[in-house]
Order: sequence, then structure tokens, then C-alpha cells
Amino acid sequence: MSYNTRSRIITEGVQRSPNRAMLRAVGFSDADFVKPIIGVASAHSTITPCNMGIAPLAARAETAIREAGGMPQTFGTITVSDGISMGTEGMKYSLVSREVIADSIETAVMAQSMDAVLTIGGCDKNMPGAMIAISRMNVPAIFVYGGTIKPGKYRGKDLTIVSAFEAVGAFSHGKIGEEEFQGVENHACPGAGSCGGMYTANTMSSAFEAMGMSLAYSSTMAAEDTEKAESTAESGRVLVEAVKNNLLPRQIITRKSIENAIATIMAIGGSTNAVLHFLAIAHAAEVPLTIDDFETIRLKVPVLCDLKPSGKYVATDLHDAGGVPQVMKMLLAHGLLHGDCITITGQTIAEVLADVPETPRTDQTVIRPWDNPMYAQGHLAILKGNLSPEGAVAKITGVKEPKITGPARVFESEEECMTAVLAGSINAGDVLVIRYEGPKGGPGMREMLSPTSAIIGAGLGDSVGLITDGRFSGGTYGLVVGHVAPEAAVGGTIGLVEEGDSITIDAETLTLSLNVDDAIIATRRAAWTPKPPRYTRGVLAKYAKLVSTSSLGAVTDLNVFS
Repeated sequence: MSYNTRSRIITEGVQRSPNRAMLRAVGFSDADFVKPIIGVASAHSTITPCNMGIAPLAARAETAIREAGGMPQTFGTITVSDGISMGTEGMKYSLVSREVIADSIETAVMAQSMDAVLTIGGCDKNMPGAMIAISRMNVPAIFVYGGTIKPGKYRGKDLTIVSAFEAVGAFSHGKIGEEEFQGVENHACPGAGSCGGMYTANTMSSAFEAMGMSLAYSSTMAAEDTEKAESTAESGRVLVEAVKNNLLPRQIITRKSIENAIATIMAIGGSTNAVLHFLAIAHAAEVPLTIDDFETIRLKVPVLCDLKPSGKYVATDLHDAGGVPQVMKMLLAHGLLHGDCITITGQTIAEVLADVPETPRTDQTVIRPWDNPMYAQGHLAILKGNLSPEGAVAKITGVKEPKITGPARVFESEEECMTAVLAGSINAGDVLVIRYEGPKGGPGMREMLSPTSAIIGAGLGDSVGLITDGRFSGGTYGLVVGHVAPEAAVGGTIGLVEEGDSITIDAETLTLSLNVDDAIIATRRAAWTPKPPRYTRGVLAKYAKLVSTSSLGAVTDLNVFS
């Protein structure tokens, strides 16, 4: 087998002897020095159930790569658990970890002149972090999802992690008792794997499959099932072939393949975080993409899948119903997918989907027929107005009241809002404003799952609006708007809202408005002064200094030379 490999810089270069000596110490023999070095970036961790099953998958990948003629070299990447840090100061590190993951993979692969990299991730930021690195480096690569968790079971109902957050609100308002609260908590997460609904992890894994950077059907497999390990091994073999054929990520990650990913996200009812992450991935790959492109695609693509958080089913149910390929084939058949995009296998999307039927099976109700979708248009909308001139992101399907005008209840942090919700001081018709939680202001753009879940648990999910310059968990639903940009910390209008101001959230006209005279807003803006940074040292201080606006993906290498 012959390869034109980067690793020969090390194994056969000017400094050949000392470099070869180091590699011999980690298991290289004479015959291995002509093989491509394949990195295995493992995000294994016992910090979170999302990642605790990854080590065996990395071992399977190593074996498959070696058998296929490559030389695997495993290294670690970090993860943090959003579900554990949610509602705490630690959640500020979640989006930051996306950049740390990307930087760490880039650093290891480029420093060691690896010829390719197989990345394995579980929790939310593993996926975009890995893909940002892959897009930057442009060496042959494949993404392997650690797998989804199986649903928890309690009193005949399927549970996910969001069930536990909603139980907090229900318990605090006397809607459930101690026994039920403990029952939900004890059964919500039954084992290894990422959160089970169409939340951020499953959204991004599905999108990567649609983009062609992961194997077909791999994005919805359960972490603990045998097929996940087998798919991981196949991913290793496919990657070695990609090295042989010099198939590079930027041949796969194109404007058209990103459009395929976004169309699939709309069809499956994916997370709002996908907007932020794909803007960042496109930036890394140098593919033109704006926040408005999501709206263009949304108008064309129906929601086909009945999945949590707003629907009935979880990712394993989608897998059993035909998985992402079934959804993609429906989109392809109706002209909403680019079938000529290349995938990591070397096949086109159309070739990968050739044997998939154009209509879903009739013995399942997870994937709806084309003529009977959940919603006629996509669910992830971009709202603009004087409160969000750069744009804001909302899930607009499934809400009973698509428009609300009400008095602003202003909170300077997530904790302040959560205290008010649990104290019962939020009323139907209120519009909650949580600010200084943006990329710079938080810093880190925390997810607001705790207050939104508590609102739903309190029975106010259909009667209260919420806007924030922070983010939402993929498990959030209701009339809530995140990613409001510009954020409060840089002088955005959300920072000028006063208690009692009238605010309108209109999901039909896609507007987000502060109903205050322009002259008054101008006066407030003139009097506004930035708050001092919350952190002056360490990773959060560096992040706040570098991070861009959310409407550009909250990337940290946008203005490094300015």
C-alpha cells in the first residue's frame, strides 16, 4: 500500500533518527514507518454519561485502523457535561469548551504531523469542536458519534434529562410530590450515551451524517448497542481509504453539504444551537454562510419527525424508524437535498441513499409522510427587530401562542430569573429578559434550560415569553428567543430594556421588538456604560476578549489581527 503521507516528515525526514526512536517507544516497528499515522481523538470521560462509553469505541477504531494499514495514535480531548453544569457558574465553560476541543485536536494533529484523524465525541460541544478542528486542518478525517442514551422509564413514560429539569419546576409549584420527583430523577438517565431527545448532541450528529462526514445510520445508534462499535470500526477502515485517496474535509464540507445539513436539522426538529455551531464550522472551513441562510432554508423544509423536546419520541426511535437516511431520502426526492455532494466514503449522497425508500414505513409514526408533516415549514426561525438587529434564534413550531406582547421582567443573570420563577413571582403574559449572558457578557453564553424548564413545570410554558443573549439547551421549547445580538455587554438594545417596558415576540412576522419610542431608546443608549468584565484572568477572560458576536458563530479567531 502506497501513501503520500505528512508523517514521513517525521519518519523519513532530516531528523529521522531521534523521531523514529520516539515512535519506536510507542510501538512502531520498521514496517510501520511507511504507514500513515492516524490520530484517534478520544473524548472519553467519566464526567458525563455522554462520554463514558467512548474508550471501548476508541479501542475498536485503533484495531480497525491498524488492520486497514494505518498506524493509530490515540490522544485525549476534554469534555464538560452541560446537564451537570446547567444552572451553575460552571455552565459558562460549556461553549468555551467547543473552542478548547477544536484547539486541542488541531494542536495534537498538526504538531505530530498526523496524516488523518478520527474524532469520537459524545456531549454537545464535542461535535462542533471536532468539526471546527477538522475544517481548519483539512487533513482526511471522519467523525464518530459516541451514541445516544436509551430512554429512561418511569410509570410507563419515556424520560430524558429534560424530564428531570421540568420536574424541578413542577415540584417547586406543588404539581408533583416528593416520590414522583425522586422517581423521575432516579430513572431519567439509565446508562451511557448522550441526551436522548433531538437535543444538541443528536442534532449535530445527525447533521454531520447529512453533511457526509459520518457514516450512514451512525448518528442515531445507541451508545450501548453492538452496532455502534461495529460502525466505529468501519469508520476507521473508511478513513484509511480516505487517506489513500487523499479525500479531504473541504472537499466534503462545502456550501451545498452545509445546506444539506441545515435542511436535515429542520426536518428532524433539531436544536437552536445548530445555528451557532454551523456558523462556526462554516467559518473554519471558509465557506460563506450567514444567519439569514437558515431562514431561507427553513421556509422550504417541513418538520417531518415527531421528536422530543416538543414531540413524543427519542433518537433511538428515529433510528428504528429508518434513521437520518430515511429523512434525507425524502428531502432528496423532493428536491431539497444536493445529491451530488461527496461523502467520506467517496460515494455521493445520492449513491449512499440509493436503496433507501422515498417514503417512510407505515408501521411507525416517528417519521411522518411528506403529505402529513408535523409542520409545513422548519422550526428554527431567525427573528429580527430593534431588539435584535443582527438576529436572534427561536423554535417557533409547537407553541400555542405564536405572538406575545407583555411587560418586561428584567434579570441581569440566569440565577436572578430562576429565583423569581421558583418564588412564583412570574405571571402569565410576562416577557422575561435574561441579559449579560452572551458570549462576552456571561462570558460563555450559558444555556437557560433551568429557568425555561421551571417555567414549563410551573404551567406557564404557553403564557410566558423569554428572550436572552444567552443560549438554550436543545431540550428547550416554548416561546423563547435566544442568541439576541448584539448582546447587552457590547451595548445591544437588550441591555437598554427597563422593567415594565412593552416587548413583542412575534413568531409569525419573525420580529422581536422593544415597544419604546426611538428617542427614548437613543437617550438610554447615550447613558449606557459597559459593565466591568466578570473575569480578568484565565480561560473565561481570554474567551471574553476574543469571542465574536453570536450572529457570526461566537468564534474566537475572527478578529485576531485587528
